[in-house]
Amino acid sequence: MGKNRLEAFSDGVIAIIITIMVLELKVPHSPDFRALLPLWPVFMSYVLSFVYVGIYWNNHHHMLHAVKEVSGGVLWANLHLLFWLSLIPFVTGWMGENHFETGPTAAYGFVLLMCAAAYSILARRLVVNHEKNAMLAEAIGDDRKGKISIVLYLVGAGLSWWAAWLGFVVYAAVAVMWLIPDRRIEEKVIEEIEQEEAANDKQP
Repeated sequence: MGKNRLEAFSDGVIAIIITIMVLELKVPHSPDFRALLPLWPVFMSYVLSFVYVGIYWNNHHHMLHAVKEVSGGVLWANLHLLFWLSLIPFVTGWMGENHFETGPTAAYGFVLLMCAAAYSILARRLVVNHEKNAMLAEAIGDDRKGKISIVLYLVGAGLSWWAAWLGFVVYAAVAVMWLIPDRRIEEKVIEEIEQEEAANDKQP
């Protein structure tokens, strides 16, 4: 089946997730700039989560651009990913409102871990038994970057119980690692486009 509805639905859900997060930023009642200081944990949580949601939106777009068909299993795998992404506003607000206490920061890491696992499952579902999606399978390979991320989320969540700021640093480091969209997929898409153009040029 086609992928257009899956893309449109996913884009809509991700847009709503970002909207919910920004609505959690409460406006101070005082016009004094010092009134913003108590909000810095909430703002820092929002910035990190905004970056994460943006990373997932970017890589989700690249991944779907590299496939030509989806199945019922893929639809459920995509919903599984969106479920965990939809929990990001909750743990973001909980962590920020409690000034990066150990429990909320560890819970934030757990949600990030599940998002990464769900994304990996979606990627695998897209390539399993789908010959038309062979380009994505070649681009993903053994997905070393994804596996490293899952390990780091586990480390970050564990460190959060000892020192919450260490967990936050680990989460931020993983975000930096993923800021650039997956070049493997992008390069494969460009390669296929060039091959199609070359084939078209050879036709009489």
